[in-house]
Amino acid sequence: MAKLDNKTFLVCCANGAGTSLMMKMTLEKVLKKLGVKPGRIHHCAISEGKSSASQFNIVFTTVNFAGMMKAAEEKGTVVLGLKNVMSAAEMEQALRNAGLAD
Repeated sequence: MAKLDNKTFLVCCANGAGTSLMMKMTLEKVLKKLGVKPGRIHHCAISEGKSSASQFNIVFTTVNFAGMMKAAEEKGTVVLGLKNVMSAAEMEQALRNAGLAD
């Protein structure tokens, strides 16, 4: 999927330990299913994510934290909030809804 090839992804949760690592692994599975070769995928805590999100093309986080990424969105970063951060189906649908996946 050429639209997403070489794009950089950030996944962030509250503490940046367990949940964001599992989100990263889920995203890797979704991208593999879609045939995407990402440039980089990084996982971190929301505190780091707020300050570094604008350095990434696409950010995945919880619906509750998505609003904290307004500055990155203003610079062109796509921020996708998820209700179930472990759901590959929801992650894939978020990419489709944003027009990033066919």
